[in-house]
Parts: sequence; structure tokens; C-alpha cells
Amino acid sequence: MAFCTKCGAQVPDGSVFCTSCGAPVNAAPASEQPAAQQPAPEQAAPAPIPAPAPQQQQQQYQYQQQQQYQYQQAPADQYDHTSEFDPKDISDNKVYAMATYMLSVIGVVIALLASRDSKYLQFHVRQAMKLQITEILCTFLMIVPFLGWIAAPICILIVTVLQIIAFFQVCAGKAKEPAIVRSFPFMK
Repeated sequence: MAFCTKCGAQVPDGSVFCTSCGAPVNAAPASEQPAAQQPAPEQAAPAPIPAPAPQQQQQQYQYQQQQQYQYQQAPADQYDHTSEFDPKDISDNKVYAMATYMLSVIGVVIALLASRDSKYLQFHVRQAMKLQITEILCTFLMIVPFLGWIAAPICILIVTVLQIIAFFQVCAGKAKEPAIVRSFPFMK
């Protein structure tokens, strides 16, 4: 059995092309050539560079395919705005940004009084206000008898979970728009 010089796969004897990659295969190695065609020892050709082992080539090929697949499958998160802010601004105002999600309206007021010039903090104030307005709108569902009494607490619970998620994203230094309220047109 011979090996393909391109992909390293085993090629049956007498094959003209590799069965894996389709590359042309040399008809016969130098050792199987007739003696008349072999070069004289004093005119020997330079030693060929050894090809990597077939297993190593296959691993390298698989790694390249995985990398290409990851780049194709991982689109940039359009709702993550972390790269738009200065890292110093993020680290200086992270605590105030956390307060906007945990202390509701009071946290927003504290954040606005503490640092008006921080773009990172302004982003989180807008997101916290979206969540708070949504929570207020959810309480109006209580007006509808029976169905509203069931839907309102569920909606408020969902908004509370979004606030907790946003809080932990701020702890990680991220600036992501919360999941459900990101599509709301107010406070962009």
C-alpha cells in the first residue's frame, strides 16, 4: 500500500488518483522503478523532505475545519455593547451600574447623581429604566379579571429574572441589552 503525498491517506497499489482527496499519485516509487531508470549513485537526487505522518496531517486538517466552523457559527452578538466603552469607565462605574438594577428607581437616581459623564453608566441606566417601565406596565395587567391576575405576576417574575441576569452581566463588566426588552423602541 502506498500513501498519498497530499493528504496522507492509504492508496491502493496501481491507483492513479487518491481515493480521499483526488490528488494524482506517483505511478511507482523510486525503489520499484527498473534499474535502468534509477539514477546512478553519484548522480543521486537530493533526499526528499519527509511528509508529516498521516495521522498528524489528519489532526491538523480536523483542527482547521473546526476553526473555520467556529468562525462561521459564531456571529457577533449585536446586543453586546461592551467593546464600545472604555475599560476604565467600566471599572470606575461598575458599582453604580449594579445599583441601577438592584435598587430600582433609587438606584437610577443614585447612578445619575454619581456620574453623569459615564457612557457606560448611561447605557445601564437606560436598560434599567426599560426593565422598570416594563414592570410597571405588567402591573396594569391586574386590571383584567382572572387572566390578568395570573399573567401579571408571571410577567413581573420574568422582568425580575432579567434584572438579576443584567446585574450579573454588570458584575462581569459587560454591557448587554436585556433579552426581552431589547426590542422595545423606547429609550434606545
